[in-house]
Amino acid sequence: MMDFNKMNGLLPAIIQDFSTGKVLMLGFMNEEAYRKTLEDRRVTFYSRTRERLWTKGEESGNYLEVKEILEDCDQDTLLVKVNPAGPVCHTGSDTCFDEVNRESLKFLADLQQLISRRREEMPEGSYTTKLFEKGINKIAQKLGEEAVELVIESKDENDTLFLNEAADLVYHFLVLLSAKGYGIHDVVKVLEERHRK
Repeated sequence: MMDFNKMNGLLPAIIQDFSTGKVLMLGFMNEEAYRKTLEDRRVTFYSRTRERLWTKGEESGNYLEVKEILEDCDQDTLLVKVNPAGPVCHTGSDTCFDEVNRESLKFLADLQQLISRRREEMPEGSYTTKLFEKGINKIAQKLGEEAVELVIESKDENDTLFLNEAADLVYHFLVLLSAKGYGIHDVVKVLEERHRK
């Protein structure tokens, strides 16, 4: 249960885009705003300047549709994951930190985590489990096959087949990384180091 007594009845609410992971803004909720947010599934804050509740987007139409609400370990801060209906800041910027909010490669990191979990848990019936059961040599061989298939499709004009083969290659690359005890973030570090040179 959230502790609204710690900060004179107000808790900070960090608003994050559910899809991109980008932090959009920070607001404050009292207990009434929190309950309204839970009920309406749209973010409602307590405005300290207006001294009243206000639902984000009530004037602009750029509502923040709630996807998930997480409480921190001390139960005095909220992380609210949302789908924004438009720019979040009153200035017209995507975020109140003047950042562009667009899709990132966050999904690759999420997929890498899922593959790593598959390696640890080895659930029956999972294609990824079957790859890990076959061992590193078969995983490497499969990656090579996917690379060849991508090269072949790159010479044709079928974009759908080309992109599907590219996706297969990336997936099997992530599996190989996991089998070797690494993740995509390790590859990113190497690329960042090379870029700095």
